[in-house]
Amino acid sequence: MAPALSALLWDVDGTLAETEFEGHRVAFNRSFEAAGLPWRWDRPTYGRLLAVGGGHERITAFLEQVEGCTPERGRVEELQRRKQAFYAELVREGGLALRPGVARLVEEAAAAGLLQAIVTTSGRRAVQALLEGAPPALGGTFAFWVCGDDVVRKKPDPEAYRLALAQLGRTEGVKEGSVMVLEDSPAGLAAATGAGLPCLVCLSAATRQEPAARFSDARAVVESLDEPGGMVRVRQGPACPGGQVTLSWLERLLDTP
Repeated sequence: MAPALSALLWDVDGTLAETEFEGHRVAFNRSFEAAGLPWRWDRPTYGRLLAVGGGHERITAFLEQVEGCTPERGRVEELQRRKQAFYAELVREGGLALRPGVARLVEEAAAAGLLQAIVTTSGRRAVQALLEGAPPALGGTFAFWVCGDDVVRKKPDPEAYRLALAQLGRTEGVKEGSVMVLEDSPAGLAAATGAGLPCLVCLSAATRQEPAARFSDARAVVESLDEPGGMVRVRQGPACPGGQVTLSWLERLLDTP
């Protein structure tokens, strides 16, 4: 039997909030416009670019594709700097709310004494902007953040989760096999499982159309953490009774092969 659940590791984009299409994509487009560049990423284009983890990397890959050569690093950094500023502005405007059930589950886990942390490909500034717009109690709940700035290789590489595990290993009460990851994407799932961590996938607007086979390593796949008035829609894994993903159900997933 697995140890009792003692920690939750949260992805950010698509997991805590639906930030990709109406947050990051819009900010990238505003950055291009401010720089006098002709490109605007529509939803299908951005959906394909999500296969590239990280803002610098995404801009670089796109410019290599459309211009046929590797762009200067300073140019990419300036586009990314502007993008981060536009993203923070979007968050301040209130357009990027937490996904249903996130605040509830974070609060319940905190009340139960679980350690919680963020593990994301996003930069620290983007995480800060999102949490500043969240309920005050939520931002202070996370014991630490592992962000894209902290690693050499971003998801789907497991480096970020291995770094998180190293920090958890220095925390009293967190036992091996008692940590659950919450992710929304194949890349995030691959990073978690590559670090030997069980993962619940909560599909997002960016990943809902992905083939089911891409999530076969997940302990479970759901469409939302909350389904008011109905049952949680489980695409893979054990049935989730009631209309909410609960700590007891997550604990059950620890025992699910």
